[in-house]
Amino acid sequence: MYQQIRDNVLRLRTEIPSGVSILAAVKGRTVGEIAAAADAGITILGGNYIQETEAARSLLPSRGEWHFIGHLQLNKVKKAVELFDLIQTVDSAALAESINRHAGGFNKVIPLLIEVNIGREPQKNGVLPENVIALARLISGLPNLRLSGLMTMGPNIPQPELRTFFAATRAIYEDLKALCLPGADIRFLSMGMSDSYRVAIGEGANMVRLGTAIFGPRP
Repeated sequence: MYQQIRDNVLRLRTEIPSGVSILAAVKGRTVGEIAAAADAGITILGGNYIQETEAARSLLPSRGEWHFIGHLQLNKVKKAVELFDLIQTVDSAALAESINRHAGGFNKVIPLLIEVNIGREPQKNGVLPENVIALARLISGLPNLRLSGLMTMGPNIPQPELRTFFAATRAIYEDLKALCLPGADIRFLSMGMSDSYRVAIGEGANMVRLGTAIFGPRP
């Protein structure tokens, strides 16, 4: 099993352009599986749950960066700020302000991404496209946050149609970069998962979040 994970990572690193970061989405994966991916060259690990990540980090110290990629509840913010190097799923002023407050308590500056609900899907989290810039301006004014880009899931539709949504997210990303907001460092456009990363990269993603493509299907 572990050799297959290493082989998958090596294949992906060959296929995916060097300017695109690969995040391994580790939800439900064992410590051995995560270690195999890291041994093969994965340097960014993505966690959806606080407890799961806390356990993995304690057993895998110094294994690269950890990004939070799940839905972050306000009552879990303090622990997330303590555990994660970057939070990819900020979707409200209240969440941004809570992260800022707790980051100040740890004397940290937390990089984060705004999650965009580009498909306007009511069942999904994320900021509607027309509200991204307003939230970005608010984050720019918070001293313990560093706005670092955008993240989107994209709707669950056929890939040819999905391309339009990724392109729309890229356009917002370029608009955000052009603002040159104080304190911001707009570097990451995180979009595309195991079934859509090729389309996402074609539309400008420079970070993809891969689970099945690295680890195989969950048991």
